[in-house]
Amino acid sequence: MYKKEKLKSVNREIKIVSSDSGAYLKILESKKEGILWLAARDFKNGTIEIEMRGKDVFQRSFIGIAFHGVDDIHYDALYCRPFNFFAKDSVRRIHAVQYISHPDFTWEKLRNEKNAVFEKEIINPPNPNDWFTMKLVIDKTNIKAYINNATLPSLIVEKLNNRKSGKIGLFTADSSGGDFKVIKINYKK
Repeated sequence: MYKKEKLKSVNREIKIVSSDSGAYLKILESKKEGILWLAARDFKNGTIEIEMRGKDVFQRSFIGIAFHGVDDIHYDALYCRPFNFFAKDSVRRIHAVQYISHPDFTWEKLRNEKNAVFEKEIINPPNPNDWFTMKLVIDKTNIKAYINNATLPSLIVEKLNNRKSGKIGLFTADSSGGDFKVIKINYKK
């Protein structure tokens, strides 16, 4: 995962950082959404699990996984907003984990037309400044997101498009960067 020549960055700069706990990818903040496409084979069904770290800074941390990517415009993504994990405002807390399907179903469109359907609160959320895991279970049109090995999913949604397979990437939304390490991909037929 950490070989720059095998990654395709869209609208982001990346760094490989060495630390006492191991190497990780740092995606630098930038305007607009960014994706770091991985050199994995096309993904259809199965699980994608990533260890990632954002930050507890309002509107500056949107991190997750893009999947079923056709190109840099057509993809699904499921991401977290760590700055909402422990928000005192209950409306902000229900915006902790989000599904989108670009280009037709942005977070704004989904919030305006189907509020609280494609974004939810995380029960027992992790520290927003620490590493945490997000595991996606994708089975045809059904998507479940589990945070930090929870037994119950934080979000269950039905896909909003007909894409059945595609690329996998690391997703960061507008004005966000993030840290990523240890990705596990299990393909299911």
